[in-house]
Amino acid sequence: MVMEKTKRTFCVIGAGTAGLCAARHALQSGGIVTVFEMGKQLGGTWVFNEATGKNEYGIDVHSSMYKGLKTNLPKEIMGYPDFPIPEQESSYIPAEDMLTFFQQFAESYGILEHIRFSHYVVRVKPTIDEKGWEVIVRDCPNDQLLTLTFDYVLVCNGHYHTPNLPKYPGMNEFRGKQMHSHDYRSNEPFEGETVLVIGAGPSGMDMAYEISKKAIRVTLSHHLKDKPQTVFPSNVTLKPDVTRLTETGVEYADGTSEDFSVICYSTGYKYTFPFLSVDCGITVEENYVQLLYKHCINIRYPTMAFIGLPFYVCAAQMMDLQARFCLKFFSGAKTLPTQEEMSADTAAEMEERWKRGLKKRQAHMMGPVEDRYYDDLAQTAEIDPIKPVIKKLHKISAMRYSEDLVNFRNDKFRLVDDETFVKVN
Repeated sequence: MVMEKTKRTFCVIGAGTAGLCAARHALQSGGIVTVFEMGKQLGGTWVFNEATGKNEYGIDVHSSMYKGLKTNLPKEIMGYPDFPIPEQESSYIPAEDMLTFFQQFAESYGILEHIRFSHYVVRVKPTIDEKGWEVIVRDCPNDQLLTLTFDYVLVCNGHYHTPNLPKYPGMNEFRGKQMHSHDYRSNEPFEGETVLVIGAGPSGMDMAYEISKKAIRVTLSHHLKDKPQTVFPSNVTLKPDVTRLTETGVEYADGTSEDFSVICYSTGYKYTFPFLSVDCGITVEENYVQLLYKHCINIRYPTMAFIGLPFYVCAAQMMDLQARFCLKFFSGAKTLPTQEEMSADTAAEMEERWKRGLKKRQAHMMGPVEDRYYDDLAQTAEIDPIKPVIKKLHKISAMRYSEDLVNFRNDKFRLVDDETFVKVN
């Protein structure tokens, strides 16, 4: 009698952009998949939640979505490689349309029945025999703790949920309001205020522009090498880095000072995995997650992977590529290198990064080397690469917000074939 091989079991943490494509590929590899999502619906960071702080179960509100947010990349590159966002009038679409897209994706691949909503992952640790994972989950509505075991864990909890606050002298002295962009929901509360936005990434620039419609004046403090080319409204000024806070405002690196009623920190997020026990073999230091092979597979325990850590990337496309990369090995279709080989590969790549002058917090930053990363994943696992047209359009559109923040979302693109796109207007 031939014993039937038992199916592999997968725990997917999070039902956002990364978790959904990870679940799809795990299901298609023949695995038994359970997705734990602490929210009441899928979509991760694309779910708008009026609340800030804690939810009704005492868990930190995850999403940083604000009212009226539209994508800052064209929808033509924001879908998955073989499941694009349906054609519509605009290339830059509202968050609600992204949610609809994820819902359609989940329905198309039968993912919904595998998601346990309002389930918060409390602890993940290796089983005693180190051959699998013990996962403790809180079923929030029933306030029960469940302990389950899995062969594989795919960590897809995103990295736009735990604010990274800078430390300035005088932060305790400032009498006005201080907040992180994570808690920004609309520009309404800024009516009549004087506002400093610290940080000129996409969300900092967006917020400065949105808040300027209500506030008396807005200052954007940044340390970009090249000043944004965009023409801001007349009540927005740009200043260098803040050196300290005072009772009424701030002092800048150029020796000037200014008073404000509100300071909004658009200073990014921390990579945090509060559910990973220390014996998972993963450490995070200044947003550098170690030790990982190709920025995703846990070298110490290669049955765990992280989907979606790299940034300045074409997110959904890269996450799908990473999920396919990991599943190629997890399914047994390809054998992983030894731990020594994976460690050596990672050490060589990081050495090259440090030589380029990158800091620890940029350990997972792709930007100028994103194509090299995508191609490396595809070649290593012998899987379909990301189409050239996606990479080309990403490069063009990623620069547009700094050139023309006010109008860039009017651009309309169309993909012609795997190599070519056209700008329609």
